[in-house]
Amino acid sequence: MTVSSSATPALLQVSALSSHYGRIQALHSVDLAVSPGQLVALVGANGAGKTTLLRAISGVQPISAGRIDFQRQDLSRTVASQRVRVGISQVPEGRQVFAPMSVADNLGLGGFTRDKAERAESLAAMYALFPILFEKRDLPAGTLSGGQQQMLAMARALMAKPQLLLLDEPSMGLAPLIVQDIFRLIQKLRDQGITILVVEQNARAALSIADQGYVLELGRIVMSGPGRVLLKDEKIRAAYLGM
Repeated sequence: MTVSSSATPALLQVSALSSHYGRIQALHSVDLAVSPGQLVALVGANGAGKTTLLRAISGVQPISAGRIDFQRQDLSRTVASQRVRVGISQVPEGRQVFAPMSVADNLGLGGFTRDKAERAESLAAMYALFPILFEKRDLPAGTLSGGQQQMLAMARALMAKPQLLLLDEPSMGLAPLIVQDIFRLIQKLRDQGITILVVEQNARAALSIADQGYVLELGRIVMSGPGRVLLKDEKIRAAYLGM
């Protein structure tokens, strides 16, 4: 089932994308589009290929066929650092903050593509958006709680002022109340005009706030449509919502 999405030209267009780990094919001719200002959710079971797709978009995972267009520019063979410079930032699965370094230094690393004045401006904006990070700016990142580390990882990615934010399993390992806070924050970022592609096992939480959703199974897109429409689909409810 495919429900047509907005006619707005895509900021990100993934076309017939395939990727392999050695002889194992992880992605099979995947098509996906993200329009400016959208919050798009990619859901599916463990091993479906969700993280592989995000890594391919950010340039960490090589592709074996297809293409990735961002702002109508082909990035299929562009290195990851250059993709950051053109406006794509990823928050990795498991947060991956630099534990011995201070919160402030972690944030500074996120702004490596910006000049000194831009980094200072971004840092002030991140402290306004995440007040707890300002309070703990001089502490080692490893001393933060799981939810605070997730905020730090998101703020670090936002330091580059991306046009597209990739979020990989932002709720992983977090308590239910903290998960609610993280998803409210994701909505707030979308409402501020940041375009977001989120990979998430918590299909209910992700699809309930998504403008558009995609379901990935065994490396293939099997269903797509507005998030709230997918939430009501009986196949989705049975496979991912336990209903």
